[in-house]
Amino acid sequence: MNLTKKFGDDIIVHWKDRKRWCGLPLSFTRYYIIEKPGQWIKLFCEKGFFTNHYEEVQIYRIEDFTIHQTLINKLWGVANIVVKSNDRSSPTLNLIRIAKPYQVYDMLSNLVARDRKNRNFRWSEFQDSV
Repeated sequence: MNLTKKFGDDIIVHWKDRKRWCGLPLSFTRYYIIEKPGQWIKLFCEKGFFTNHYEEVQIYRIEDFTIHQTLINKLWGVANIVVKSNDRSSPTLNLIRIAKPYQVYDMLSNLVARDRKNRNFRWSEFQDSV
């Protein structure tokens, strides 16, 4: 997919990857973190070949994310990142078997903090996510 054709020429692609099998990107599941400067930063999940299914989460809505890595995934250098958000349409988004998961985790953490700061969004531990 040509991302500039879909989102415009002024986008910044912070990260893109595919779901991996044996460490190789042999899948039709794609993940992106895209920024449209001054407007939004979103995490996208695109699944499918003939019929596509898209999920997106605004970065500032992410509440928590964790890394899950099995022994087999360690051997292949991949892991799953489970993203939990207060988005009603997709409260949990799984980034399955992605490469360099700790770098993605750190980048995601920094982008969440930056976007919340830019929006003057404050998150309370006692805030209800419903």
